[in-house]
Amino acid sequence: MGELRVLLSFDIEEFDMPLEYGKDIPMEDQIEISTRGASIALDLLRAHQIKATFFSTVVFATQATPVIERLLAEGHELASHGYFHSSFEPTHLLASRLALEKISGQDIKGFRMPRMKHVSDAEIQRAGYTYNSSLNPIYLPGRYNNFFMPRTLFRSHETFQLPASATPLFRFPLFWLSFHNFPLGMYKAACRKTINKDKYLNIYFHPWEFTALTDTKFGLPWYVSKNSGLNMIKRFDQWLLWLTDQHYTFSTITQFLNEKSFLPGE
Repeated sequence: MGELRVLLSFDIEEFDMPLEYGKDIPMEDQIEISTRGASIALDLLRAHQIKATFFSTVVFATQATPVIERLLAEGHELASHGYFHSSFEPTHLLASRLALEKISGQDIKGFRMPRMKHVSDAEIQRAGYTYNSSLNPIYLPGRYNNFFMPRTLFRSHETFQLPASATPLFRFPLFWLSFHNFPLGMYKAACRKTINKDKYLNIYFHPWEFTALTDTKFGLPWYVSKNSGLNMIKRFDQWLLWLTDQHYTFSTITQFLNEKSFLPGE
């Protein structure tokens, strides 16, 4: 059946979430917080010798070039998270790919829509991407209504669509909010169940999760700020150690898709 693969990814972007809750935050603070969190995430990945995929907005990449240079130097994959985090037009698909390729000097193969919103796979193909990882195949009131969408890797318009991981049957989501809000033992059990079925995990986080988010100036609800900062660093480190102890293999998304031996779960 091949190796059980873990695909870690990070959406590196301007930290604009406070704007969703009516709080102003200067752009320089948005970039500083995400830059600081990205450095922490990269330190943890380096300590565990893990490669990941980083979906970056063009705004972040142009204002945090040392982060981009470091992640590329350490063997991680750079992919597109659009041009801006809080606004989108179809033209941004191609424009962001070309801008990130100019910044990095590398081909940009993947795209993820900010906040995992819907984006046309036909538009993704026309913009020259190999894969799209913008689908969270769950039902979450007010956010996602994708329970009956495919749960695992599929092809659409000659493009790979790689949904975020959710457990079989009941589709318990394994995305970042679950990691913060459920007991770590429960989260690990859900990961084990999913990877045993699908042969891979596709789980994403954000750099700002590794910074303290409980300050009232951010206006974030408790379920967003819970277990952020030092608690997040500790939990993430423990989780990576557990994944390693299970003898799971880590890779970037492009490396994973390029392997002909890959067999998705049924």
